[in-house]
Amino acid sequence: MGPFKSSVFILVLHFLEGALSNSLIQLNNNGYEGIVIAIDPDVPEDETLIQEIKDMVTQASPYLFEATGKRFYFKNVAILIPEKWKTKPEYMRPKLETYKNADVLVAEPNPPGNDDPYTEQMGNCGEKGERIHFTPDFITGKKLPQYGPQGRVFVHEWAHLRWGVFNEYNKDQKFYLSNGRNKAIRCSADITGKNVIKKCQGGSCVTKSCKVDRVTGLFEKGCEFLPDREQTEKASIMFSPSVNSVVEFCTEKNHNKEAPNLQNQRCNLRSTWEVISGSEDFKKTTPMTTPPPKPTFSLLQIGQRIVCLVLDKSGSMKSGDRLKRMNQAGKLFLLQTVEQGSWVGMVMFDSAAQVQSELVQINGGAKRDALIRKLPTAASGGTSICSGLRSAFTVIRKKYPTDGAEIVLLTDGEDTSISTCFTEVKQSRAIIHTVALGPDAAKELEELSKMTGGLQTYASDQAQNNGLIDAFGALSSGNGAVSQRSIQLESTGVTLQASQWMNGTVIVDSTVGNDTLFLITWTIQPPQILLWDPSGKKQGGFVVDTDTKMAYLPIPGTAKVGIWNYSLQASSQTLTLTVTTRASSATLPPVTVTSKMNKDKGKFPSPMVVYAKVHQGALPILGASVTALIESAKGKTVTLELLDNGAGADATKDDGIYSRYFTAYDTNGRYSVKVRALGGVNAARRRVMPQQNGAMYIPGWIENGEVKWNPPRPEMNKNDLQGKQVCFSRTSSGGSFVASNVPKAPIPDLFPPCQITDLKAKLQGDNRINLTWTAPGDDYDYGRAYKYIIGISTSILDLRDKFNESVQVNTTNLIPKEANSEEVFVFKPESIPFENGTDLFIAVQAVDKVNLMSEISNIARVSLFIPPQTPPETPSPSLPCPEINVNSTIPGIHILKIMWKWLGELQLSVALG
Repeated sequence: MGPFKSSVFILVLHFLEGALSNSLIQLNNNGYEGIVIAIDPDVPEDETLIQEIKDMVTQASPYLFEATGKRFYFKNVAILIPEKWKTKPEYMRPKLETYKNADVLVAEPNPPGNDDPYTEQMGNCGEKGERIHFTPDFITGKKLPQYGPQGRVFVHEWAHLRWGVFNEYNKDQKFYLSNGRNKAIRCSADITGKNVIKKCQGGSCVTKSCKVDRVTGLFEKGCEFLPDREQTEKASIMFSPSVNSVVEFCTEKNHNKEAPNLQNQRCNLRSTWEVISGSEDFKKTTPMTTPPPKPTFSLLQIGQRIVCLVLDKSGSMKSGDRLKRMNQAGKLFLLQTVEQGSWVGMVMFDSAAQVQSELVQINGGAKRDALIRKLPTAASGGTSICSGLRSAFTVIRKKYPTDGAEIVLLTDGEDTSISTCFTEVKQSRAIIHTVALGPDAAKELEELSKMTGGLQTYASDQAQNNGLIDAFGALSSGNGAVSQRSIQLESTGVTLQASQWMNGTVIVDSTVGNDTLFLITWTIQPPQILLWDPSGKKQGGFVVDTDTKMAYLPIPGTAKVGIWNYSLQASSQTLTLTVTTRASSATLPPVTVTSKMNKDKGKFPSPMVVYAKVHQGALPILGASVTALIESAKGKTVTLELLDNGAGADATKDDGIYSRYFTAYDTNGRYSVKVRALGGVNAARRRVMPQQNGAMYIPGWIENGEVKWNPPRPEMNKNDLQGKQVCFSRTSSGGSFVASNVPKAPIPDLFPPCQITDLKAKLQGDNRINLTWTAPGDDYDYGRAYKYIIGISTSILDLRDKFNESVQVNTTNLIPKEANSEEVFVFKPESIPFENGTDLFIAVQAVDKVNLMSEISNIARVSLFIPPQTPPETPSPSLPCPEINVNSTIPGIHILKIMWKWLGELQLSVALG
């Protein structure tokens, strides 16, 4: 189903779940604080890795300081150490630091041998990235010749992460034509080196100069630009910090604007320094006059999970079965979501707080059942959120410090005094996850999760949307091994009329199946429940709880792989079905879905984007069907298809991150987000993808005029490149966000088409130019644009800065297609002399029906290359052979005799060959 369009407006959202989390980084007096570098739980114990991380950051800090004109340095860093590593006295318990909000992850390469450093970037130019990825071999210096010093590479990745700049090289295209000449893609253009190719045959390799392809004019495939080991040019760090002289970012003066790289494509030809100097970090700092101190480090080891439920039982919880729905969600959390070994306590509150349970360790079903019996059964009184929080702090402190402990706070009521405990909350260093139930929950509630790095969720009173269970289901540990985290396979609901059936299927794939639970809820009376496993065997034994109005069935062992079928029958009531599970193996990563909204608050009419990351370990899942279900405070649900096509809101094609602009809002207030992903219908595939944003792999160097090749990159397995079919189903809570400034209907059309970001151009015969791009919509990436404007110029800067004055191509017959369709347009430049060696630059602008215009697209280029004509071969005239006396003794005749004999032998050998 496509995106819903009614009263349209755009917001920018914020994230809630999974690896896509909020960073704790703060800039304080020029120094970056709160950086979290996490060692993945699957990395084998190696204490030297901790020291190598320290060394990397210590080396990076002065390099960053000088590269930014003495503005920034690394002040303090927390290193998260896996729980299974040996404990040491100097290892402290984390506070707000978790794997979910880590800025850097050190993990084993996937696939093996792929040690590329890279940074996840979902957003546009100038927007912060998600996370830096390093491997242990990179950190320990085993890849030094290929990528350069670790500290320098860290600064390269930091620029991706913090300032949203992009690479100034191009992995897929190494050279481009400029005025008919081949140039290496680099920045600055003053980086020196040689263009060479390595050709291997039979186990031996030779290095040769690159030949020009007579059709394209570009160097032959496989040609590489190898930098000189010794340089004098200082820029640029986003090209290659491994070049010893490079200590600066490219500026407007030395930026290579013509190079077809991501920085130019995504940042409108601006240099990296222009983007950095426009950042908020830059605006609130001035250069330091003294050298910065060295970074300090705190070593934090993950420990047992500590959670306290703080549940509202005020009088308003009687409304709409809220108390029972809270207990259903709480029961799922206690039965399934919270991990074995965790410590759990419970507090309930109205106008005062009451401790229901001190901290108990979950070590079996008896402890879980005991906690479930403590869930509140009656509602009355007022709402005092701070009373509940203070009581939770007391419960936790009886056994542990509150540092890093988690509080799950659910409330449906207004509380004007919530801000009175903000200081206590900050001082506690506890993480608070908030669940807002219904439209009247305290407006400042989300401030608690925002200041502590917790999740913020919202559930309406529409029981069929299953929002409350989704919210609690999202609260798996941020620090445990992935194999221990609860995964939601299905979450759905429906309101049935007389004797109707709710039928459906759930896919259990090979990556999951342990600890599987089917959970059904109802609003009036128990339904008839039928469930069959993939072999067709009917499943019985549901545990029915008529008080809480729910039934559940734990599947023993590992659930069978395949399609499970269910049928539920009831009369005139609402039913929901939830299926949760865990990974089938500690060594096989499960398919996971996490979601992110790019802000937690939006003010009409600023744009908003929803993201969903669908991966198996580090590998992206392609071809999945991914939708976002967004419910407003009015209870209206919008279904939005998310795409991984590298257009519109989607930054990179085929990276397993599905994205979409969202414009269908109908009111101010809270909105909840749920993401659903299905794989298998269109053969969703798992394959290795080259990372788009990371340090360049240097194939070799020129040292003292000689070529020194680095070891070749590991070859990818053909099966990995082609992908492997993955059939699966997943649902995931995307949290909540708050909309404001939304006008009353009818909402005016203030939304232009989105920018075209994937424009490509190539030459065809007869000097015709073939353009391709993904169609934008009438409102960002929804609907259909009204028309296109195509401008051309021989000056790339004139086209960027004076697009309206550029030569416009006749587009009378170009009718825009529906958003996200492929557009193809072929034209012949008539108004500009197009001769051999001419560089032509092209851009497109979309216009909607009310004449709102998109930003100018990325600029594509074509270079006219006319191959030199090869003169026809003219056969040499046949000359009569002179008669030679082979017995002659005349000077010179002896040489002729030898030559004549050799030529005869040569002709004979050729004939025989």
